[in-house]
Amino acid sequence: MSNQLKIKLSIADRIYPLTINPSQEEGLRKAAKKIEEMIKRFENSYAVRDKQDVLAMCALQFAAQVEQKGIDKETDTQHIEEKLEALNELLQEHLS
Repeated sequence: MSNQLKIKLSIADRIYPLTINPSQEEGLRKAAKKIEEMIKRFENSYAVRDKQDVLAMCALQFAAQVEQKGIDKETDTQHIEEKLEALNELLQEHLS
């Protein structure tokens, strides 16, 4: 556990101490920064002052992005499979 790193992240005016692997630091700091930016955007756009509401909106936004990427990836995979099957059929016809 000696290779663990102790950091503190500020999110929604609270400090969160974490013990992490050094390889996680950059990603966590970037994520905290994105959350802070999103909080400011929601507070400015919707005049929401309750941090819990703003954090819930942030969580929903991030979860929706993850879900949409999964949907997009599935659609892309299906498209690629269809094209590969069509190409395979053309090759089979040409080789027969």
